[in-house]
Amino acid sequence: MTTTNSERINLRASTEAKRVIETAANLLGTTVSAFMLGQAYEAAKRVLAEHELLILSAKDRDQLLALLDSPPAPNAELRELLSRAE
Repeated sequence: MTTTNSERINLRASTEAKRVIETAANLLGTTVSAFMLGQAYEAAKRVLAEHELLILSAKDRDQLLALLDSPPAPNAELRELLSRAE
């Protein structure tokens, strides 16, 4: 995470949520802002990783690799689609 703090994020929280966050931050010896940013940043990275990672079964992996090694010939629909892209 970058250490240059030039952007601002504002949010509202319930009294209970604020109390819990403040308590957790105090237990870790950090500020509420640093705690919230760190937690949100790590959660955001996990969400992005989950959406960028594709897990295939061994059967699906083998099928994908076979198609990449020997792709099928383009059909009429594909040729038409590619002709529109030009």
